[in-house]
Amino acid sequence: MNNNTQEFSQKAKIKVIGVGGGGNNAVSRMFEQGAHGVDFYIANTDAQVLAGSNVPNKIILGEKSTKGLGAGANPEVGKTAALESENDLRAALEGADLIFVTAGMGGGTGTGAAPVIARIAQETGALVVAIVTKPFRFEGKYRNTFAEEGIIELKKYVDSTIVISNDRLLEFIGAKPIQEAFAEADAILKQGVQTITDLIAVPALINLDFADVKTVMSKKGNALFGIGLGTGPDKANLAANDAISSTLLEAAIVGAKDVIVNVTGGEGISLNDAYDVVDVVNQAIDNPEVNIVFGVAINKELTEKDELVVTVIATGFDEEMIKSSASLGTKSNATSTFANLRTSSLYKSTHVEEEQKASTSFEEDVLHAHQTMHSVNSGASTYSDDTEDDFPTFLK
Repeated sequence: MNNNTQEFSQKAKIKVIGVGGGGNNAVSRMFEQGAHGVDFYIANTDAQVLAGSNVPNKIILGEKSTKGLGAGANPEVGKTAALESENDLRAALEGADLIFVTAGMGGGTGTGAAPVIARIAQETGALVVAIVTKPFRFEGKYRNTFAEEGIIELKKYVDSTIVISNDRLLEFIGAKPIQEAFAEADAILKQGVQTITDLIAVPALINLDFADVKTVMSKKGNALFGIGLGTGPDKANLAANDAISSTLLEAAIVGAKDVIVNVTGGEGISLNDAYDVVDVVNQAIDNPEVNIVFGVAINKELTEKDELVVTVIATGFDEEMIKSSASLGTKSNATSTFANLRTSSLYKSTHVEEEQKASTSFEEDVLHAHQTMHSVNSGASTYSDDTEDDFPTFLK
């Protein structure tokens, strides 16, 4: 977030930092699945979680204050820990042109530390984008309140914020094993990051430079994120409509001022496909002054089924527009987007291993979450006395 005009090299320096349990999981999967031109970092108060990740760049937050034992579901502890480790964080983030901060909001480390890390990222002069999730309703009143407060604080220090509701994910995940459900959530975080990084860093039919992305994302506040899949002769229209009515969208994209559209298809993709996608998106926005930038990439894995994946990131909304259009919802397409994506060649190639690992039933983990949160929701104190180790990883 630097007002000065800067010259950027052909390959902008991109860094992604995952904060807390949810952010660590997402970044670990991004690292394992591979992403071009990106440096990955994970930061946590829980040393054991850090040790379990293959991401090489690890930052223990508040080593003296937390002793590597977690934040105990207390955002104040997470914040203090991040402040204690400010020098390490600054050294890690310096030199980037674009920094993504990802976290699951509502827990101690993600909620408390993410705004501090975003502020440090902002102070480096980089473009800063936050992609975070909100907790499920069953995780309790306090956790959801912490998440809302944390997001408000986070927005003070980032250029754009993409917020993904886990309850919306639940609409199309259904009664799936919990590991599979959160693998889906991590995949969405990964897709949000990779949509932007690939446009800059990966050679494609149509690439964007960093200046294009900065125009769309710099100082824009709320951002909406949707993804869709289409197949066959009408794949462009199908994928575009799927993306703009995605369950992930917290509100309609009508009125957006700036939009990134990423179109990925098989070897038969044409520029007409891209133009058809942009036309659908443009009509949905219904703003004659909208600035749409788009990229087109080829992925050979999409060739056999003649598939097209469209990702849309829209910015330039005001708070009132988001609130008023959010009531309209997008539930009519609640199951189509990811029901379709789960059958795509691209999805299967990157997620089959994660799904094979899923073993714990959804119902058992919901019960576990209720039991774990009982001391928070029924106790006299705002925070639980339990350590963060007592919480499932996805609740940290």
